[in-house]
Amino acid sequence: MKIVVVCLASILWDIAIYAQDATEIHRSAIVFDAHNDVLYQSVMRGKDIGKRMNTGHTDLPRIKEGGIDVQVFAVWCNEKYGKGTAFAQANAQIDGLMKVIREYPDDIALATDVARIRQIIEQEKIAAVIGVEGGHMIEDRIDYLDSLFRRGARYLTLTWNNSVDWATSATDETRNPSKLRHKGLNDFGRQVVHRMNDLGMMVDLSHVGRQTFFDVMETTSKPVLVSHSNAYALMAHARNLHDDQIKAVAENGGVICLNFYSGFLDPAHYGKINRLYEKHVAATDSVKRSSSAKYNLLPPAAKEQLRPSLSLLFDHIDYMVKLAGIDHVGIGSDFDGITSTPKGLDDCRDFPKITAGLLQRGYSEVDIRKILGENMLRLMEAQEE
Repeated sequence: MKIVVVCLASILWDIAIYAQDATEIHRSAIVFDAHNDVLYQSVMRGKDIGKRMNTGHTDLPRIKEGGIDVQVFAVWCNEKYGKGTAFAQANAQIDGLMKVIREYPDDIALATDVARIRQIIEQEKIAAVIGVEGGHMIEDRIDYLDSLFRRGARYLTLTWNNSVDWATSATDETRNPSKLRHKGLNDFGRQVVHRMNDLGMMVDLSHVGRQTFFDVMETTSKPVLVSHSNAYALMAHARNLHDDQIKAVAENGGVICLNFYSGFLDPAHYGKINRLYEKHVAATDSVKRSSSAKYNLLPPAAKEQLRPSLSLLFDHIDYMVKLAGIDHVGIGSDFDGITSTPKGLDDCRDFPKITAGLLQRGYSEVDIRKILGENMLRLMEAQEE
């Protein structure tokens, strides 16, 4: 009995030391989340993210509780916005972020380079970085790209799910190839990439098709970003990266940031949606629906059943690190842009669980710091060279 008690005490001691280590690493590291959609989901709907909310994934208090030092605020609109409206919508969302910064100057400040990020962190504020998600928001105009950069945008995701005239998306290249007039970048698309390189603006390759991806790799003179995508080998979704793409990002010196969405992590996700839909909804609903529409009709308890183990996120991180190397992996949560997350990742407050999980997987403190934020800081600095 005495031996059992001693062993139990030893285990509890180890757990306490481990938790203390994870907490200290997370507290002292620079934590950089490369993608969050709270501007569209909350700010543009009149919600005050400076105060704690009981909806969504994100507000300033929860960002702080999660130890997130650098938050990229994605500027996004769907394909319904086009010429004459998309650029205005981008500016309206940047205006929304600026309003938050003016109203909460003790909590958050705009950062446009790494030196400013470090200064803001020393002031114990959130460093806000702007990323524009969707090339349609520049409306085929280089001067609009320049304008967004002047306003603080530090990356442009070349496409969202919709293609633009000058670059094709992963969704269209895989699901609608017959509708495309061309695949990949055209001459104007190459001009966009060259201009982004000249400005020091990160080229973001999340959402783009394979042809666009490799056209960019042949065109860019700077390391690229993949702000919120996962490994295709573990979850065969068009939004995820194939092995050759992962290796290409590493060779380019870029960074791939892992997305928290269940549908990009769990190969069983869409099958589970169909089964739960048949069980809970189908008897009263005969309309043919997409997976996302089916998900929205599920009762809360069924949606909770869909959430995979947090271990799947670490499986994707491990896979990326194995193929690309530790210097090319980061975090891009996609909070407030996704409907389902792994168990335990409920909102921004849960970021310390990433650090704890990496430590448990055997990553060193040096490597954890790289994944949490240092790789992204290096990538931003590389744009300034």
